[in-house]
Amino acid sequence: MGDTEKKDKKKEKTIWDKSDEKKLEEFCEDYRVFLSSHKTERENVSGMEEGLKTAGARSLPEAIREGRSLSAGELVYADMMGKSLMIVRIGKKPIAEGIRLLGAHIDSPRLDLKQHPLYEDTDLAMLDTHYYGGIKKYQWVTLPMALHGVIVKKDGTAVQVCIGEDPDDPVFGCSDLLIHLAGRQMSKKLSEGVEGEKLNVLVGSRPLKDSDEENAVKANVLHILKKKYDVKEEDLVSAEIEVVPAGPARDYGLDRSMIMGYGQDDKVCAYPSYRAILDQKDPEYTSICLLTDKEEIGSVGATGMHSRFFENTLAEVMNLQGCYSELELRRVLCKTRVLSSDVSAGFDPNYPDVMEKNNCAYLGRGPVFNKYTGARGKSGSNDANAEYIAFLRSLLDKEDIIYQTSELGKVDEGGGGTIAYILANLGMEVIDFGVAVLNMHAPWEITSKADIYETYRAYRAFLK
Repeated sequence: MGDTEKKDKKKEKTIWDKSDEKKLEEFCEDYRVFLSSHKTERENVSGMEEGLKTAGARSLPEAIREGRSLSAGELVYADMMGKSLMIVRIGKKPIAEGIRLLGAHIDSPRLDLKQHPLYEDTDLAMLDTHYYGGIKKYQWVTLPMALHGVIVKKDGTAVQVCIGEDPDDPVFGCSDLLIHLAGRQMSKKLSEGVEGEKLNVLVGSRPLKDSDEENAVKANVLHILKKKYDVKEEDLVSAEIEVVPAGPARDYGLDRSMIMGYGQDDKVCAYPSYRAILDQKDPEYTSICLLTDKEEIGSVGATGMHSRFFENTLAEVMNLQGCYSELELRRVLCKTRVLSSDVSAGFDPNYPDVMEKNNCAYLGRGPVFNKYTGARGKSGSNDANAEYIAFLRSLLDKEDIIYQTSELGKVDEGGGGTIAYILANLGMEVIDFGVAVLNMHAPWEITSKADIYETYRAYRAFLK
């Protein structure tokens, strides 16, 4: 074998080889801790706003009240109903020259309590749920679950709820049929083995002491809620309670090279996006980190990407800089470059048949470009321009960032979507670029620490 051939066979340098291991581990530990304690969109927004305040950022409403112009390097933020967040770092160049935008979503598949959730059946207290987003329902039974959310009373008082995360807390869950009696269940299609209306959460079996009520177990649950949170059953009508897997995200693998946690689609991209704009102090272009809600159900509503939250907030920023007009806003949008920071499907050697190996993402090989998503025939996708991809390739190569490209499975297998096409509708250059994930949409998802850190580096390079 000649020297040239030997050189060709030499293994390429990996992220693990070239990264500062200490910085990689520190960043991923920060992410793991944040992921563990911020499982809902509300918790993400409130936690990130705390970090922004610590970093000296001002809320945009406060800046508007003061009427002071925004200067280069300044950091401002605004949220929408506490469930979407937009962070803006003012650049050295005039905003008229365009924006660099990182867009991710902070909602994740879960179970939501219905408006009238609490009932008793055969001496067991249950909570009725409605699943949110695309899930395999059979994955959500027999797991320890926690309750996260808010109960808003008629006087406007908001009561924060988090039960099941502290080691001393009780946990909850959805039961499943025992294997001994599951003959008919096991003969059904996988999608029909567990029905949505049977994802009811068991929360109690102890009756209220000295109670003559017919539903004494339910009465005891209400007694506990009254004692702990000072709420009544009627207050659950104006509550948003999410049922999510209980417990922290964990290091995964004997080598601790991965992270297992709930909600990594898409917080594994949202957190690096947030950190990138926080850590990028002096960008050339105005930078935006946009974190939205409702992506898992179509980006609808006031807190989803289809709302006018982004455009309205950008208009306020431009107004503080003395350059707002509707026409100028449209011009800025058309000069904006975007990374839709969303996850991609990682290759799973247990299920190779749904992937095309030359065009799929692998754990540990860096952040992933998805030129298009959609389903079959590119239906419903944003399809990024070749010119924009070339620009990004050049940018990342200059920063020595390892990346890969992918499609979301074989052409006829299915597909998925992101917020990319909505931003593209505004005339922006957009491409999906994020972390590869195993077990996507399952209660516990898996990512590579190498990919997480390299994605953070890539987002910083893009904003710079």
